[in-house]
Amino acid sequence: MKYVIGIDLGTSAVKILLVNQNGEVCQEVSEPYPLIIEKSGYSEQDPEEWVARTSEGLAELVKGFEGDVRDIEGISFSGQMHGLVLLDENHKVLRNAILWNDTRTTEQCQQIYDAVGKNRLLEITKNPALEGFTLPKILWVKEYEPDIFNQAKVFMLPKDYLRYRITGNIHMEYSDAAGTLMLNVAKREWSTEILKIFGISSELCPPLVESHTKVGTITSDFAKSTGLSEATKVFAGGADNACGAIGAGILQEGKTLCSIGTSGVILSYERRNDLDFEGKVHYFNHSEENSYYIMGVTLAAGYSLSWIKDTFATQEGFDTFLQGVDTVPAGSNGLLFTPYLVGERTPHADSNIRASFIGMDASHERKHFVRSVLEGITFSLNETIEIFRNNGKKMDSIVSIGGGAKNETWLQMQADIFDTKIEKLASEQGPGMGAAMLAAYGCGWFSSLKECAEKFIQTAKVYNPIKENVETYKKLFAIYQNIYRETKALNNELKDFRK
Repeated sequence: MKYVIGIDLGTSAVKILLVNQNGEVCQEVSEPYPLIIEKSGYSEQDPEEWVARTSEGLAELVKGFEGDVRDIEGISFSGQMHGLVLLDENHKVLRNAILWNDTRTTEQCQQIYDAVGKNRLLEITKNPALEGFTLPKILWVKEYEPDIFNQAKVFMLPKDYLRYRITGNIHMEYSDAAGTLMLNVAKREWSTEILKIFGISSELCPPLVESHTKVGTITSDFAKSTGLSEATKVFAGGADNACGAIGAGILQEGKTLCSIGTSGVILSYERRNDLDFEGKVHYFNHSEENSYYIMGVTLAAGYSLSWIKDTFATQEGFDTFLQGVDTVPAGSNGLLFTPYLVGERTPHADSNIRASFIGMDASHERKHFVRSVLEGITFSLNETIEIFRNNGKKMDSIVSIGGGAKNETWLQMQADIFDTKIEKLASEQGPGMGAAMLAAYGCGWFSSLKECAEKFIQTAKVYNPIKENVETYKKLFAIYQNIYRETKALNNELKDFRK
């Protein structure tokens, strides 16, 4: 039996999967690492922590592996997007990585709009200028840390730096490059126009490769520290959302993903590179060659559920906390919740908006509040689905993963609010499985990622919309969409009182 390894470099930990040729996860290792938060809005990490924890995790995995390590044929990666790693001429790290959830760059986002223009930026990069993206971070370093910027010879994204340390070779692949605001997404090349406008040398940008490209083998030093064979092939990998999509089988038209973690994502496969969503949703290169995905984000999806549980039922587990929501009718007896606890992303890129419960009365019990939170999260995600549908996208089915796939009532709710069938997977491993699939495809186990998905991914259960609930939710969704407009001004006035 042959094996591959999928490495998912997340924000709080690295997750490592050992997967065999049948798509079975044989071993799983997770190693945490800390965030560095020097002041409000800052979020950084030491890139050497990624290397050290990954090395330790692989060594632990190899130690527990009973076969011949030479049968572990390949490694690939999934990684947190947008984070900035700057290296000097000797390829040494110049400063801590600035992560995707760092928000210090509001000023630089406006500079990008002023210099490029919103419409031209969308034409080139398919995405608006948001604080999380990489170009604003580079401009911040250029402005506030000029000595570091002047020493920088190449920039990298988190998983690409980890892969460099494993192979000694520097590359970036398209799905992660699409989140930098420096890639011409349709042409699949670095934008000379963007680089010229901001005085950034093209040499700062790594060579671009496909996600399944073999970029080397592991170094002798890394082989010694982990126990892996020096012959282990290393493949480029993909952005976390792209790998999450691969790991859920989102590899053809009509397939859409609903992923509910701390944040929530609706992601749909797209073959075309010329659609215009006016910047309302993200538009990135997929990790499958010559394909794309469109994506909307709810910032506080699972976080909204965690918040209400931790605030009002700290000692309870989620299963206990959710008991009774199945007895509450669709619409929670007229109670609506908007999940804007930390602002919102899609369709309202608004850092000042905050959450609301609307329609509370004395008849409402805890179970009504809990169900309304689930419904509010799902309504927010449905706003992305509405954008997709209004632009001609058809969704034959939606694969639900993450926290939203762990509760039967919530899965049925998704089918009813999204008005389409919902698929729950038999075995859900997220982006790490997508990374392993890229390695399996790169090793030649399959002729395509689609063929790999047919082997590795099975549906456990399908939830179909219930007609009367669909009609109820359509009426409530129209009311839900008014809440943002009606509370925007109030929240702007309240922001000065927040501490």
